[in-house]
Amino acid sequence: MTLPTPTQTTTCHSQHPMTPLWAELVDVQAEAPGVSTYWLKFKDAGIRESYSFEPGQFNILSVPGYGEAAISISSDMTSPERIGHTIRLAGNVTNAIARLNPNDTLGVRGPFGSSWPIKACKGKDIYMAAGGIGLPPLRPVIYHIMQNRSDFGEVVVLYGARTPADLQFTAEYDSWRAAGIKVLVTVDRADESWDGTVGVVPLLFYHLRMNPLNSVAFTCGPEIMMRFVVYEALARRLPEENIFVSFERNMKCGFGSCGHCQLGPYFVCKDGPVFTYQQLQPYFNVENF
Repeated sequence: MTLPTPTQTTTCHSQHPMTPLWAELVDVQAEAPGVSTYWLKFKDAGIRESYSFEPGQFNILSVPGYGEAAISISSDMTSPERIGHTIRLAGNVTNAIARLNPNDTLGVRGPFGSSWPIKACKGKDIYMAAGGIGLPPLRPVIYHIMQNRSDFGEVVVLYGARTPADLQFTAEYDSWRAAGIKVLVTVDRADESWDGTVGVVPLLFYHLRMNPLNSVAFTCGPEIMMRFVVYEALARRLPEENIFVSFERNMKCGFGSCGHCQLGPYFVCKDGPVFTYQQLQPYFNVENF
């Protein structure tokens, strides 16, 4: 299996990709300390009807006077009329978004980037490994699998956070399991309330038995975590082209024009954020690539 051709500038307003469209903040849901999901609805009814995205793509959100930030879409792609972005407070723009109230307005450009090739994975076993804020970009994949469960073999979510309080979407784990998805969760540091696994995400692979010729791995999270997830997948003989990683970079324009997000010969906003390990292998062990 090879990565489908990355989607380039497939915005809902592709003729003017640098012009934000205005959306209303309709709800805010706290997920973890410093992390919330912001639910947006386009003000223009025509845009609401025409907007679509694929799992793994992102929008660029803007607050006038503060700037823009690229944020992955974390909601169900079958309900694009209400779009969720799970955001960790990390800078001026994200803190400005956190100060907004329902009915306030912000700008949206997108969607941009390549996507998880979930529609090309029918019949495969799917293993998703996420750390911290890396789970939101994989959440649309989980929703797609839940709605099309018979299309896939074994499906496993491996997820970790620093502490139990930092785990995201905890209210959904039971529904994921009820849909036939195995969910393995770990934390770096336990507290008195935690009776689960303690350790890093790659160690969860030791709880699995995989068929490498029929398996696909998706991973998103801190780069050091993704490196070791890739090594665990390779150790289990998954082909390089069946391992997919999603990278974060300083994305500004969304279509490879400004060069801020260059990664080797690639631009993360245009050629990514989802890549095969085969594409990135020459740069994977290079410091500060």
